[in-house]
Amino acid sequence: MLSDSLVIIPTYNEKENIEKIIRKVFSLTHVFHILIIDDGSPDGTAGIVKHLQGEFSGKLFIEERKGKLGLGTAYIHGFKWGLKHDYEFIFEMDADFSHNPDDLIKLREACTNGADVAIGSRYIKGVNVVNWPMSRVLMSFFASVYVRFVTGIDIQDATAGFKCFKRKVLQTIDLDKIRFVGYAFQIEMKFTAIQHGFKVVEVPIIFTDRTEGESKMSTRIFREAFFGVIQMKVGSWFKKYQKSGY
Repeated sequence: MLSDSLVIIPTYNEKENIEKIIRKVFSLTHVFHILIIDDGSPDGTAGIVKHLQGEFSGKLFIEERKGKLGLGTAYIHGFKWGLKHDYEFIFEMDADFSHNPDDLIKLREACTNGADVAIGSRYIKGVNVVNWPMSRVLMSFFASVYVRFVTGIDIQDATAGFKCFKRKVLQTIDLDKIRFVGYAFQIEMKFTAIQHGFKVVEVPIIFTDRTEGESKMSTRIFREAFFGVIQMKVGSWFKKYQKSGY
């Protein structure tokens, strides 16, 4: 079944969630295709996906990589795959249901109604986070404040990882020059899209922390984001960005 929309889901040890998230996405009213990027999960995540490919032939795809190579490189791999296969709307989404698959429809609608990038935002209407300890809510919220202060971009949820890109955005950005791999990758993609003149819109969502499996957050990822934002801003002073025409 043809689709103009590809949902990229990076995985590492997501056997508790992967079948449920795949079935949920395929139950939506719009036809989405799914690309799983699995970084050598030792728990058998990839095997579950391959088994489901028999049921969802032509809609469910998997790319396997050897070892944990980082979230950013997984998405770059997926973006290139999606461009090669001619998708018009390319999504980022977690496997653990912290992003509600129903909101894929809202993100796609935002991009069909004028946005070039639609962000599923936790902070555009208050703080919409469920099951997080207050310390993590505050860290995430103030990380976005810090990003706005350093970069000057007007995005309330700078570290959000639930997004829809129009094809032309990913064609314009030089994906080989995106350097960060953790939360800083999410910031860098938004910052770069805005520098190119693309219209970035935030769509309110409710973020629910994972109930199964383990979080991949680490101090190394947080440190990369903190210092990466400064590098990003300083680097932008010496770059020329191809403007999108807005």
